Amino acid sequence: MTIPRPPFIAIGLLSACMLAYEVLLTRLLSIMLWHHFAYMIISAAMLGYGASGTAIALLKDKIAPHVGLAYICAVAAMAFLMPAAFLLAQQVPFNPLELLWDQTHLSKLLAIYLLMMLPFFCAGLGIGLILWHFGKEAGAIYASDILGAGVGSLGVIGMLFLAPPDKVLVLLTALALLAASIAVMELRMRPKWLAAVFFALGLIVAVALPANWLEAHPSPYKDLSQVLNIAGSRVIAERYSPLGHITVVENTRIPFRHAPGMSLNALDEPPPQLAVFVDGNGPSVLTRFDGRLAPLAYLDQLTSALPYHLLTQPKVLVLGAGAGSDVLQALYHDAIPIDAVELDRSVIDLVRQRFHAFAGDLYSRPQVHVHEAEARGFVGASQDQYDLVQVALMDSFGTASAGLYGLSESYLYTVEALQTYLSRLTPDGMLAVTRWLTLPPRDALKLFATAVLALERNGVSNPAARLIMVRGWKTVTLLVKNSDFTLQEIEAIKEFGRARSFDVAYYPGMSPEEANRYNMLEHPYFFEGAVALLGPQRQVFIDRYKFHIEPATDDRPYFFRFFKWEAAPELLALREHGGMPLLDWSYPLLVATLVQAFIASVLLILAPLAASRARQALPSAPVALYFLAIGLAFMFMEIAFIQKFILFLAHPLYAVAVVLCAFLIFAAAGSWLAGRLQKRSMESRHLTFAVMAIAALSLLYLVVLPGLFQTLTHLPDPAKIAISIALIAPLAICMGMPFPTGTMRLASTARESIPWAWAINGFASVVGAVLASLMAIHLGFAAVILLAVLIYGLAAGALRRFA
Repeated sequence: MTIPRPPFIAIGLLSACMLAYEVLLTRLLSIMLWHHFAYMIISAAMLGYGASGTAIALLKDKIAPHVGLAYICAVAAMAFLMPAAFLLAQQVPFNPLELLWDQTHLSKLLAIYLLMMLPFFCAGLGIGLILWHFGKEAGAIYASDILGAGVGSLGVIGMLFLAPPDKVLVLLTALALLAASIAVMELRMRPKWLAAVFFALGLIVAVALPANWLEAHPSPYKDLSQVLNIAGSRVIAERYSPLGHITVVENTRIPFRHAPGMSLNALDEPPPQLAVFVDGNGPSVLTRFDGRLAPLAYLDQLTSALPYHLLTQPKVLVLGAGAGSDVLQALYHDAIPIDAVELDRSVIDLVRQRFHAFAGDLYSRPQVHVHEAEARGFVGASQDQYDLVQVALMDSFGTASAGLYGLSESYLYTVEALQTYLSRLTPDGMLAVTRWLTLPPRDALKLFATAVLALERNGVSNPAARLIMVRGWKTVTLLVKNSDFTLQEIEAIKEFGRARSFDVAYYPGMSPEEANRYNMLEHPYFFEGAVALLGPQRQVFIDRYKFHIEPATDDRPYFFRFFKWEAAPELLALREHGGMPLLDWSYPLLVATLVQAFIASVLLILAPLAASRARQALPSAPVALYFLAIGLAFMFMEIAFIQKFILFLAHPLYAVAVVLCAFLIFAAAGSWLAGRLQKRSMESRHLTFAVMAIAALSLLYLVVLPGLFQTLTHLPDPAKIAISIALIAPLAICMGMPFPTGTMRLASTARESIPWAWAINGFASVVGAVLASLMAIHLGFAAVILLAVLIYGLAAGALRRFA
């Protein structure tokens, strides 16, 4: 059967579905597990596309007479596999918390990885078949593909504002079936009624299926799952947005009593509370407030209350206000006024609207000003000065202690973040940061080290005089003052600790005998650690410490990463004696994902070609090096910029969607431009200029972006998205040139090696997505970007040696 023309509309819709699905998976996995796993999803997508290229290379002769039918089957299979793969993945009993002591979870992780890959394989197969069959119209096909991908990656963000993630997945499934219906018409397939069948199936999926058909089920070890197992717990409200799935839980039989680290001396109980969870993590609480301050006395029994005993009617900035506990604490201590910053509008709306009576109109009170903004961006853009900047305790103890955020990029606790907070303080103002107490100490000492470095970078000659650390039985609060602490303030701090049986872990001039008095530890670990971090041998102490407590920076914003390879054998040896919980699971998970990505890409991309007749067309070493290098370099750049733009765009999901969109669209433009230039001259001089431009732009961005982000971070999301795309565009155009340049050069010298070139590039992309994240943790984003530049230079050299 003769096919009249490519199915341009169907291709665009198919690509939109695939990229939307790729971005959506980051949201779904955040709900199911504890991290957005962008690197794993991008790697799985690349594996699917790479394996589809190998399949086409091996089966093209058999498929040739039935290209239209094969394309329709691929699209239909993709529509089926998007929900099916997700449903099956939820049935895999994978628990990352058990990864370190139960080896079967490695195979379960691999099963999830391969399931996530399947829809991308089908999409790649369909698009690849059309590109192969209509080679002369590849430019127009590629344009439809990339345009659809760009629309899909950004469009899914808008969809998530309107519907929960599981409903969005249903809609994407319906759109994929619509793409199959349109393809039947565009390809003039017979029987014609197939178009109506696919259209009807799409309508049934979108309208008639149960609302909870594809509901994401959080891990049974998540906080929400545990709370719902308690008798009397029930969900009374839910809200969805791209930033998170908000769940409000009530329990009238066993009331919530959430007061993190409250003094064991306390006699006051909290008023009735509602638990608020974000993606199943938490809880924070919404506390009943009727305007009377007396029932809030329990808030004075927390370590976070310390700064209010040193300040009188302070002007307060609460970062991460959530459902309002820290705002209530400020109200109780006569703070006027209070600026409360919360990123998620859904949380603010719950307090202001759905539960306004329960919360006593907390966020509408005259002395409380609520700002929907990202914390770093708000502080950086603000010109106000505050007596107290309070960084709220925003995660749960279980999440923090199990290392569940080890791979999360957090720009709230970096050296640069603390410098920004300190810049907004009055001359005698204070920064207060509260963290969970973990033993052996991790969070607290890392935060202390970060504060020391921030003060030093601000030109403070004696940081020791400006730091206070107080610990209770469950929380630690660090105070950083904009001037030296006075003797009167130190006495007030001691009295605060005595009255509540809190240990002052460090204050200026403290003697060892004063540490470890109430909540007794085997050694005064916190005091000894603080002294060591203030001493001349600080780096030696950090290097020898069992956990990674090097201060986090904006270039390596992994505050929650405490894993050290050197300590792993010792902790593993203690597995029968309770040592395993001290090993953060997230870092080994990343390594396991890298190993499985390598194995899967070899088995699904390289091995099939090697086992076929294609082994006779093995590329030369320069060809193999070239396509390996450009695959690795592209992924290094893409992953590094996704992670860097999290700071500017305020959320991983936004960064994934926007950066993917920009790289795809403008890399396609670069690919088109390279094709035009290569036809004019086979010497490929334009590639040298492209690599030089990549190097220049990368170096420029490394210098300019931090200051630019700080200057522009107050802008609304649409403006920041537009700016991000504009910044990435010139870099992506240059990065889009190497692949078509090499392929066209190869077509004129060793055409039979093109399937291998495609496979090698696919292999590099699969492995590079995970490897880039691993390297960013150890070396930082700047090093990953610089390494990508060097690899592009290596590729340019290899191109000159093509046979």
